[in-house]
Amino acid sequence: MRKELLAARRAIPPETRAQWDADICRHIVEWWRQSRVQALGVYWPLRDEPDLSAAYAELARLGARLLLPVVVQRDAPLEFADWEIGEAMVKDAMGIAVPAQLRMDAPPAALLVPCLGYNRDGFRLGYGGGFYDRTLAKAPRPATVGIAYSCLMADFGSDAHDIALDRIITEAL
Repeated sequence: MRKELLAARRAIPPETRAQWDADICRHIVEWWRQSRVQALGVYWPLRDEPDLSAAYAELARLGARLLLPVVVQRDAPLEFADWEIGEAMVKDAMGIAVPAQLRMDAPPAALLVPCLGYNRDGFRLGYGGGFYDRTLAKAPRPATVGIAYSCLMADFGSDAHDIALDRIITEAL
């Protein structure tokens, strides 16, 4: 299923993707205006994930503190580093962009979680590493907002270790 969802996401035309990304960004900013979390875990897009840079810029302008996930150990929960837009970035051992100067901080109150796919019950399908599942299993659990394109809703079950997301935001909302 992961291969099919990756192929479906990759097949979205660039013009469509750009419009959907803009729609998702607007919805994220609207969600943030309601929730007003001070520290928000965000993500650097991989493998054609929605590009949320416009939302990040607006959130930073509005006063949100942005944190990027950092893989410290392969089988451990994610940790988080303060991030300022425009600062120097490097790729970590997993090939994920992180701030060149890591300023580690406490886990944020809320996370934007990229979804390769998602189901009607709010469970996400990721790339299979389990990083977000381990992070969400740790107390206190942050509020979670899954980010995906609506065409990637899929029918799949969940395992005992899976944790449903609180909300999913797509271009359609």
